Amino acid sequence: MQVRELIAQNLERIVRRITKEPVEVQVSISEKSENGDYYTNVALKLASILKQKPLDIAYKIKSELEKGIMGIKGATSITGDLSSTVDRIEAVNPGFINFFLSEQYLQETLEHINKEGGKFGRSEKLKAQKVMIEFTDPNPFKEFHIGHLYSNLVGESLSRLYESCGATVWRVCYQGDVGLHVAKAIYGMKKLSDQMPDDSSPLSIRAQFMGRAYALGSRDYESNKTVKQEIDDLNKKIYEQDSSVRDLYKKGREWSLEYFDSIYKRLGTNFKRFYFESEVGEEGARIVREFLKKGVAQPPAQRASGPGGKGSAPEEVFEESEGAIIFPGKKYGLHNRVFINSAGIPTYEAKDLGLAPTKYKDFPYDQSIIITAHEQTEYFKVVLKALEHTNPELAKKTMHIPHGVVRLPGRKISSRAGEVITGEWLMDEAVARILREYPEMASPERSRRDEDTAEKVGLAAIKYALLRGTIGRDIEFNFEESISLTGASGPYLQYTYVRTRSVIEKNHEARIMNHGKHAENWELGIGNLKLEIEELNVLRQLVHFEETVDEAQDRLSPNLVAEYLFDLASKFNLFYQKHRIVGNSFRLELTRAVGQTIKNGLVLLGIETVRKM
Repeated sequence: MQVRELIAQNLERIVRRITKEPVEVQVSISEKSENGDYYTNVALKLASILKQKPLDIAYKIKSELEKGIMGIKGATSITGDLSSTVDRIEAVNPGFINFFLSEQYLQETLEHINKEGGKFGRSEKLKAQKVMIEFTDPNPFKEFHIGHLYSNLVGESLSRLYESCGATVWRVCYQGDVGLHVAKAIYGMKKLSDQMPDDSSPLSIRAQFMGRAYALGSRDYESNKTVKQEIDDLNKKIYEQDSSVRDLYKKGREWSLEYFDSIYKRLGTNFKRFYFESEVGEEGARIVREFLKKGVAQPPAQRASGPGGKGSAPEEVFEESEGAIIFPGKKYGLHNRVFINSAGIPTYEAKDLGLAPTKYKDFPYDQSIIITAHEQTEYFKVVLKALEHTNPELAKKTMHIPHGVVRLPGRKISSRAGEVITGEWLMDEAVARILREYPEMASPERSRRDEDTAEKVGLAAIKYALLRGTIGRDIEFNFEESISLTGASGPYLQYTYVRTRSVIEKNHEARIMNHGKHAENWELGIGNLKLEIEELNVLRQLVHFEETVDEAQDRLSPNLVAEYLFDLASKFNLFYQKHRIVGNSFRLELTRAVGQTIKNGLVLLGIETVRKM
């Protein structure tokens, strides 16, 4: 049991005894060490219930806790061993209760970290859960832009957080290989046939060509009625797998998917399954037509109050409108959307309706998470409302998580206009800037390992910069801040990890010189030492890692891990600057634990550590 949970559990017992009713108790991590390691505001919440001053209530709760810890007769019984966990409890204005952990517990945590190693921070709270997470979702025939990159980083980090809590996770990617955008791209491929690269050209060149082709088709579709009709006809031929477009379709699809795979490999994402609109469109259309005919039964309360009373007919889920089939979202405070167009072709909405049961058939999930940009929020409200009517059980299991938009100062993104900041460009530019900023990596004699280091550091700069913010907010990406070794950045965390490894290796070398080749078998014990404030601050930060991981998964917030790691690195670097570590067993154990915790946390963000920088 985590110590925060232990404190909360005992607070609940005391509050229940005082109030004679259950009251929700929240225990939070203190931001300042002078306020302890944890605090609760439960006394402030109880003031209106008990009609007493919050500080008086805080003192009463504090007294009850202390009596329970000491085992005084008549006191509320205490669960768990708080006596060795909590050193002291304080009640302070206006009614907060602060908890200070004992040095014994802090040292036990240090031993626990170094014993667990790579497993530290993992739990089994979701051991029986099956979770499917859909993310990235680039469309073949279009370029992989930074929005897809951001979606990938969010989805990969959330997948790792779920896995760290014991869940079985399927990473899946849903891609639009049919639809109007494909028709626009194939139109452009025809028009630009004299510029078309061959199959032996680099993947990036072929991807750029597909982007230009789509942009041309999109512009002409909007500006020329004749071209619009031509592209609409192409769209129908693609859907019907007409032989006249088969070769271009096959080429464009293969080029795109091969290019996407190269990016996934670079980012470290391994999808369990790729889904395509072409495979779920028919199922989606079938569902729409089925529920157009039979509708869905209304809840009993609605039937009783309706015009037909108890025996009234089921309400229609879908409606016919101007030759198309729509979902009447306005009935539910949303907006109407077309699910099958007037040409009889299922739209994105119908395909998403067919995707849900297709996914569930492959992997009977307990939860399905879909990650997209927040511009699709209203779209998914309608789709999930339609799913609620056609498959209520899957609707309950499905969650849409919208993320913000990534912006670069002075740059706009518009795939229709051909103005795209690609994910590959952002990664390449970050690596290039790392090499320019740190010339030692760019020396002529550098090894392949140095190049790998620059790649890992460049990707760390991007991943940390995009994951350190709240998922739903837009992000202004700044290269200077992202590649810095001194601020809140991925490279700074990697550098701190390298520093911990360097200290341990130097100590190991010194011990071999002093004690011979068997020095590595020596145990680094922790004695009963008088700890310095910088040592205590690092210890207190280490204690909160498991809780942070748990909360990050629960709140779907990788940024909590990112913030935690920066705080830990900052505290460790201050400790490093003020105290000699080599030769001191306790400080070496502390350094080892910091390095392990940073590494474990970076893994959750999809960031690799490096040995040298």
